[in-house]
Amino acid sequence: MNAVPYWRLSGFYFFYFAFVGAMSPFWGLYLKSLAFDAVQIGVLMSLLQVMRIFAPNIWGHVADRLGRRTAIVQVAALASVVVFAGVFVDDGFWWLFAVMAGLSFFWSASLPLVEAMTLSHLGERASAYGRIRLWGSVGFILMVVGLGYAFDHVSIAWLPWAVLVVMLGILACARVIPEAVIPLHSPDHRSVWDIVRRPEVASLLAGCMLMSVTHGPYYTFYSIYLVDHGYDKSTVGWLWALGVACEIGIFLLVPRIFARMAPPRLLLLSFALAVLRFLLIAWGVESAWLVWGAQTLHAFTFGTYHAAAVALIHLHFRGRYQARGQALYTSLSYGVGGTIGGLASGLTWDAIGSAWTFTLAAASAALAWLIYALWGQTKPVPAQAR
Repeated sequence: MNAVPYWRLSGFYFFYFAFVGAMSPFWGLYLKSLAFDAVQIGVLMSLLQVMRIFAPNIWGHVADRLGRRTAIVQVAALASVVVFAGVFVDDGFWWLFAVMAGLSFFWSASLPLVEAMTLSHLGERASAYGRIRLWGSVGFILMVVGLGYAFDHVSIAWLPWAVLVVMLGILACARVIPEAVIPLHSPDHRSVWDIVRRPEVASLLAGCMLMSVTHGPYYTFYSIYLVDHGYDKSTVGWLWALGVACEIGIFLLVPRIFARMAPPRLLLLSFALAVLRFLLIAWGVESAWLVWGAQTLHAFTFGTYHAAAVALIHLHFRGRYQARGQALYTSLSYGVGGTIGGLASGLTWDAIGSAWTFTLAAASAALAWLIYALWGQTKPVPAQAR
């Protein structure tokens, strides 16, 4: 990859998703160890998403205005470390509420900007995105497997220290990411909402939001769900790792996949397989084979889904709208969708049961498929918009 800062970008993805590998599978278990109930856990876990409704758009707007995306990533990484240190001060509900809200505000700033910079560095080689992004999956796997084994032998009270180490890694990598040239295109004088209002863009963002709603109970309660059904923590770690290992395989194959299947069709396939995956999780948890098999579908419900979604956002949002486009994708999908999914699962988990909570998640994926199938056909971008 000539002229592409491969290892500096890969290093950031590595530590960023190692953080996710610590938080998504284990933070719910950590909160449960503090004697919080399902609603409180759902609220606290949703805070990792709720600030992504607003923060990425704020940071993306500032970055596009100043043209200095790297500086914002560095400031956000430092502020995230400082705020997270608050978990060592107190473990009360409202204190952790404030800490996790503040952490999410700064932490959510980084990824959309790095995604935009990565695609800017790649230029016409955007299909090589997966070869950089896969290192995030490697970081996730190493963290989730390592902590899974560790917490079979030591108290989960050590989790905040592991998260702090990873966040320092994010800060170190943020210091060395180079700025990318932002290409200019003629429609820069138009409002970003002119782009969002196009049916193929609006349906894309709506589908992505629903896909995050689908994954709400997965990221909030999946580990608790497995432990409650007799799986030990090391097995839980390996199950999370299997999903991400399949994701890595997909990222390596993305250029070949894109050559055979256009991103819109790939997105529809991902939505359909998400329906199957979450029904298997809902009703097949007593069968280890079904549980392991469902995890392999992560290759599609995240791998192909995310690669296709990022590629489509990059196609629709050009020039100085690149950062805001990725920010909108992050805020509407992971922010709004993730918040709704997390809060809803917290409310339904005890009220209607875990199986029906995951069934509702499958229904959300089915709705995403329907909306994008009806309105999501990508239209050619007019010549003057290039």
